[in-house]
Amino acid sequence: MNRLILGALLTLALLGVGLFWLQGRAQTEEGAPPPIPLAETEPVEKGLPVAEDTDAVGPAPPEATELTREQRRFFRYDRNRDLKITRNEMLSTRSDAFRKLDVDGNNLLSFEEWAVATAKRFDGADRDRNAKLTPAEFATTRPKPAKKKAPCRC
Repeated sequence: MNRLILGALLTLALLGVGLFWLQGRAQTEEGAPPPIPLAETEPVEKGLPVAEDTDAVGPAPPEATELTREQRRFFRYDRNRDLKITRNEMLSTRSDAFRKLDVDGNNLLSFEEWAVATAKRFDGADRDRNAKLTPAEFATTRPKPAKKKAPCRC
């Protein structure tokens, strides 16, 4: 019995909220200005606008610097641009290598397996043991180029 009364009260409450919502929406649409007829609008000028100050000169566009491939690779890891890669910066961008580090061959890679391999790689590159990689130290972590396949002799 209590469920029935509660259900009836909730139904009435939802109907009341819906009714007020619909009335509020109808009043908003009534107060909106009518659309402007096309005949009353001003004619649109064709062509581009002309500025009266023709001798104004804006700032020079910034010059793009050519970065080497290794510099671009370094800056992908160096998020805060302090020219040093911390352990956290190195670990945060290694998601692609995550799939290649299955040590036990079970097609499952735990975060610990991945983090240990990446931390070992970082420690091997950090020659001065200051927990930061300089650009020269980071260059030692560059992946080896893929071997080219011999052309097919069909």
